[in-house]
Amino acid sequence: MEIRAINWQDALPLRQEVLWPDKPISFCQVDGDEDAQHYGVYKAGSLVCVASVYKNKDVARLRKFATLDAFQGLGIGSRLIKHIMRELQHEGIRLFWCDARITAAGFYEKLGMEKQGEEFNKSGVLYFKMQIHLKSQVP
Repeated sequence: MEIRAINWQDALPLRQEVLWPDKPISFCQVDGDEDAQHYGVYKAGSLVCVASVYKNKDVARLRKFATLDAFQGLGIGSRLIKHIMRELQHEGIRLFWCDARITAAGFYEKLGMEKQGEEFNKSGVLYFKMQIHLKSQVP
């Protein structure tokens, strides 16, 4: 397993396949992709997991985190998020947050993130805002 920086264009097909298979690939691009940091996990030379991080001063937001179905439950995504949180902490990022699908809330809780507020709907999917303060805790 190898974690490395990727460009946003390389992340789009995997984002679409995992997160929005019924939407056009353009739906999977978000404002700020050009300026964000994008990570990919490669296994046997194939891209199997992606995550994108958007920074604003000392706050970073995780968006479009996706792992191919065949590679879910193997710890790949957890290792990637822990890697990202360590990098962000070293950069002085104070708060790391995301909008987590309700079905994935338990995954983020295991990484130390906490739900903020009530569930909400985006594009027909229910989410929670989740966050972690990095200076005090990184798994």
